[in-house]
Amino acid sequence: MAAFEATCSPTATDSIHNAYMASLVPPSNDRFQEIAQIQSAKEKESRKNIKEQKTFPTGPMDENSQDAAARMIQKTFRGYRARREMDGYSINPGARWVAAVRDAQFRETHRPRPRPLSPTASVTGAMRPPSAGARQNWKKAATVAFRAGRDASDSESDWDSESTDATSVEDKAAKRQKRHAENAKRRAEARTMGLQYFLEMIDVKHRYGANLLVYHEEWKRSDAQENFLFWLDDGAGRDIELDACPREQLERERVRYLSREERQYYLVKVDKDGRLCWAKNGAMIDTTEQFKDSIHGIVPVDDTTPAFKPAANPLADNSDSDSDSSCESRREADRATKYATPEFDNALGVKKIHHLSTATIINKLLRKSVRKNCWIFVADTNFRLYVGLKDSGAFQHSSFLQGSRISAAGLVKIKNGRLQSLSPLSGHYRPPSSNFRSFLKSLKAEGVDTGHLTISKSYAVLVGLETYIKTTKKSKKFVDGLMRKKGETKGTGAAQEAMRKLSIKAGE
Repeated sequence: MAAFEATCSPTATDSIHNAYMASLVPPSNDRFQEIAQIQSAKEKESRKNIKEQKTFPTGPMDENSQDAAARMIQKTFRGYRARREMDGYSINPGARWVAAVRDAQFRETHRPRPRPLSPTASVTGAMRPPSAGARQNWKKAATVAFRAGRDASDSESDWDSESTDATSVEDKAAKRQKRHAENAKRRAEARTMGLQYFLEMIDVKHRYGANLLVYHEEWKRSDAQENFLFWLDDGAGRDIELDACPREQLERERVRYLSREERQYYLVKVDKDGRLCWAKNGAMIDTTEQFKDSIHGIVPVDDTTPAFKPAANPLADNSDSDSDSSCESRREADRATKYATPEFDNALGVKKIHHLSTATIINKLLRKSVRKNCWIFVADTNFRLYVGLKDSGAFQHSSFLQGSRISAAGLVKIKNGRLQSLSPLSGHYRPPSSNFRSFLKSLKAEGVDTGHLTISKSYAVLVGLETYIKTTKKSKKFVDGLMRKKGETKGTGAAQEAMRKLSIKAGE
């Protein structure tokens, strides 16, 4: 031990180092000059290459040089555009124009208008054929069906473009074919919103669908002849206020529908370690209270980016007495009424069974999604994943894709980029458990780290409900079949008896 300490002492170490340095033999002067000449030649060559790259012809270029320069510019631009598409920013002027024209046509088609006084008169007073009204209604229905049933990413690149690890054309083609097959399967299993939320989509203000449904039921009970939205805002129903949803709440709760540009702020990518990151800046996602929503997506709470502010509510009280605390208290009360089940809650004892249904159980589970700091996700039919902070009545699952079809939706928790928890709950889409299972398989196929993932108990409840519904339908179908066969047997016996009596009479 003493010998080891003596060897490792500073004095011994210095002596060893000095001995090693003394053993080194420096090159000769000729060798030094040779090395210097080689380095000088390399430096001159490097400077020459840089100068040639920065030198552009000042005189007129011949046709071949112009063609080569144009090809180089086009190649550089295509590479830049491809890199943008790989990053998820695939918005070009053509796509912007197409989206703008489609949105303008949709808004114009569904703009509330009064119905003409006679079937053959238009709103402007001009004559029109009797079938024009039916054609207009069918046109509206077609536009709604197209928007609700379309894939919002039809003209966009895949969520995860082809990686550079494929070394051959055959590998790239096989990977592309596999991805197209997976996307086709997702499109076949994609989900649309519930019918009640179609009102939210066609409303130019995008007022919350559940609130619009309350007034829609009142419109159906009335003898109004106007279009529902015209009746609600400008017709006979403009002065109607229902206790289930006051007008102030109806106008205040407007769901934000993201444009294609805004959607990019919520796009998610997977890094090489399987962690979820924001596509806009590469930062790892963390679903904690240290982040907030803004006009540029999710940002830290101390970020100065302003929050999104919806259009002003004309029915809101803007007086000084209407403080932020009172607004927040009203919002809390509104959130408490979401997915309420008063019939089930107020029933006592065995009577609760009469009010127990699939919708009741789902609403009970969805009540958890109206709390603060609730994060939601949506995956489109190309498995492009979006994550955002839910604001009940303002930012919902329908916000990401403007109410278009989805392959999966639910609640999510992420810590330092790693998935912690997933739930298949969505009030707008209510996807089945099969979509959620396909979503989990897609996550693993894309290399997402699921080692720390836990599935919410709501998934087991959803599977149990689906199994119960299928069993009930099969039992009912079986019983109906038995009753039908029994009725057919009785009918056959009665017919045979009648024929026997007729034959006896004929014999007489």
